Amino acid sequence: QVQLVESGGGVVQAGGSLRLSCAASGRGFSSYVMGWFRQVPGKEREFVASTWSRTTYYAGSVKGRFTITRDVAGNTVALQMNNLKPEDTAVYYCAADPSTASTFQIMGAGSYRYWGQGTQVTVSS
Repeated sequence: QVQLVESGGGVVQAGGSLRLSCAASGRGFSSYVMGWFRQVPGKEREFVASTWSRTTYYAGSVKGRFTITRDVAGNTVALQMNNLKPEDTAVYYCAADPSTASTFQIMGAGSYRYWGQGTQVTVSS
């Protein structure tokens, strides 16, 4: 059974940093695409960052401030968030999918098969 467990959320002042982690249980994750999305009440889940086959992808709103990394075994993915802004406040979700298709929509929430339970990030002004 596949499980994704996030940790590291919390409350931070604007300009501060937080590091989120996502631990995956199950087999074969080293080849999975893994990413982070976020959601605020009343809005759709929004792409933040992902990593796939040693390539990283970022939403324009976080590029240069957030960094996604993956451990060597491929079972843990982290999101380092620096220079946080109040508009970064959201529930952050870890996502994973075993797809190897070149047509995989990496920024589409609907593309991912597995999701974590989410962790709250609150940035105060």
